[in-house]
Amino acid sequence: MSAPFERVNVEKRPAYESPASLARPVTPPTSMRRPAATAVGSVLVVLRVIAGIVWLVSLWAFWDELLREQLDITVDPGTDEQAATDAVLAIILVFGAIVLVVELGLAVLVWFGSNWARIAVMLFATISITSSWVESVAGNAEITLRTTLVTLALDILVLLALSSRNARAYARRPRQRVILHRK
Repeated sequence: MSAPFERVNVEKRPAYESPASLARPVTPPTSMRRPAATAVGSVLVVLRVIAGIVWLVSLWAFWDELLREQLDITVDPGTDEQAATDAVLAIILVFGAIVLVVELGLAVLVWFGSNWARIAVMLFATISITSSWVESVAGNAEITLRTTLVTLALDILVLLALSSRNARAYARRPRQRVILHRK
């Protein structure tokens, strides 16, 4: 008769591991199922894209107010200054849209297990986190719910999810090659 709570011997990972042991090749099976960390990471990247869309729409909606209150620029309608500020807004919106489309494409590639896309997303999140920190320390920007707290939190969660061992193993697993034969 066994005890109701049997002690299972589980090997714990150390709190610190050498870079050499972390860089050691991983050989998971080719039929490895998508881990939760990869799925969550992809969903978080999509949420990050949605947050970016909301930011771009709010920038477009409050552009004149931003010019007046934050930058002390008063623009009269129908002038060359108005055309110039509209052109700057259009450039920002187009560039932002391109970045968001690329990020959405990377989310899809991460979902299917692309290692280079996983690394690119983690690099993008690291740059975003670092730039938010630099702006906060320099006093140029506050980290608030309205400005960057949501995207900062999403970037941190993306890093945590996609840097996990399971996400790494899934992205680096050997794949069966599909060879198309011509007749």
